[in-house]
Amino acid sequence: MNVLISGGCKNGKTAFAQEIALKLSGSGRRYYVATMLAFDDEDRARVERHIKERAGLGFETIEQPRNISACLDRAGPDGTFLIDSVTALLLNEMFQDIDATEADPGAVPRCREGLLKITANAGNAVFVSDYIYSDAARYDAFTENYRASLAALDRTLAEACDTVIELCAGNVIFHKGGLAL
Repeated sequence: MNVLISGGCKNGKTAFAQEIALKLSGSGRRYYVATMLAFDDEDRARVERHIKERAGLGFETIEQPRNISACLDRAGPDGTFLIDSVTALLLNEMFQDIDATEADPGAVPRCREGLLKITANAGNAVFVSDYIYSDAARYDAFTENYRASLAALDRTLAEACDTVIELCAGNVIFHKGGLAL
């Protein structure tokens, strides 16, 4: 089963995704695929919080900030993969150089191909993404390109996943499929 979880930043998506991954995996292998590259103290604190939250839950952590489908080679496809997050993955692929002034035009196709490879080959996959593309504000072209690219990846995943869930203000909204929670 493939599940996409989206919603606002820092609202419990990871903890919710962990709960779903635990249920999907049963007694099988669990992989937490970490895509975030920590650049500052806030990022490092977030990574540490996520590590503490999944302590004792039986997840094997795979650091995979780019080339996302390589996690299948590192773990074997039969397990349950929690990909956290599509948002960070796209950022890492688009701006491989932290000082980049232009996005890599091959980033979205690379991400799409890798994510779809996971949906086709993993025993189960739970994808976490941030819903950052719906507000009415207009941003600079650089930011708008990133937001539109993330929206495109989320649409691809929504189509490929069996279940699509939005977390909004503590509410769980099913947009596609369902789960016995």
